[in-house]
Amino acid sequence: MIPIKNEREISMMRRACKITAAARALAGDMVRPGVTTKEIDKAVHDFIVSQGATPSFLNYSGYPASACISVNQTVIHGIPDNRVLQEGDIVSIDVGAYWGGFHGDCAATFACGEISPEAKKLIDVTKQSFFEGIKFARQGCRVSDIGSAVQAYVESNGFSVVRDFIGHGVGANLHESPEVPNYGRPGRGPRLIKGMTLAIEPMVNAGSHGVRVLSDGWTTVTADGSLSAHYENTVLITDGEPEILTVTEGL
Repeated sequence: MIPIKNEREISMMRRACKITAAARALAGDMVRPGVTTKEIDKAVHDFIVSQGATPSFLNYSGYPASACISVNQTVIHGIPDNRVLQEGDIVSIDVGAYWGGFHGDCAATFACGEISPEAKKLIDVTKQSFFEGIKFARQGCRVSDIGSAVQAYVESNGFSVVRDFIGHGVGANLHESPEVPNYGRPGRGPRLIKGMTLAIEPMVNAGSHGVRVLSDGWTTVTADGSLSAHYENTVLITDGEPEILTVTEGL
């Protein structure tokens, strides 16, 4: 069953999502040569707590940190540690905050200093693929219409969409129905209804779409060692244009 949020619940989600977006922005501002991923994670944790919220990811199914910080060929779920960021790295940061009984969830990939033209294109295409997808995040469309648009845009730019991990509903639980793949044929899956809240999150590889999970059970890397980027927002389905909830305005 897909949860439909009422106005009170949506107002709670707006606050949770603003905190989440601000944590993403803070983390992105810290991406520079010489900074460790653990330092970024601590800043994310401390900020979320300072807002009266709880980091959604910390201890979620045993995950040991407040942010997922994935560098270069790491697609998602990179565990922060003492790794020092280097000039030319690309750094995907995924964060969540729980406030008022609801979660926000968002991610973005950031450049560490000067990066290669290919890496910049990968980041830009990944972000734009999200916006291509949410053109179909409208009442009456189907879930697969979003992923179909994401896939078409990504592949037209010579990149690949990850298949093993997908977007999802988000609200009182960090992961809710429906599943939101970033690929597939249009016209399939549940029909979108006002009040649904979705975490739409293209994960895009410079090479093939294949991935593998490392022995820690979390860190997911590209199978061919190519670069990967990630972009995500929590989106509200309305009776008109979709509303991106993970924005910092009005925090």
